[in-house]
Amino acid sequence: MIDHVRPADLAAWLQSLPEGAQPLVLDVREPWELQTASVPASGFELVAIPMGELTQRLDQLDPARPVACLCHHGARSLRVAAYLAHNGFARVANVSGGIDAWSRELDASVPLY
Repeated sequence: MIDHVRPADLAAWLQSLPEGAQPLVLDVREPWELQTASVPASGFELVAIPMGELTQRLDQLDPARPVACLCHHGARSLRVAAYLAHNGFARVANVSGGIDAWSRELDASVPLY
């Protein structure tokens, strides 16, 4: 199952996780996008793996850790979240609206692009 979480609700999703869960936000955008806009890691570990590299780097992720996937608007991250869920990841979320919504709803200091 994939949870759909707006950026403004991510903190509540993180708090709903079991104690000691060590959540991960997986940013699946391209390197140029990360240089343009990024989010601060607060209450989670932030890992960047472009969507096109995920199949080769899947072993770098722990299927037992909760993972919230992030991209620009939420479409790529939803595909990645579905891929992770299909590959045995127990707790997966899509950050709906992506970093664009993050900037508009949660932190205006994150640049829009």
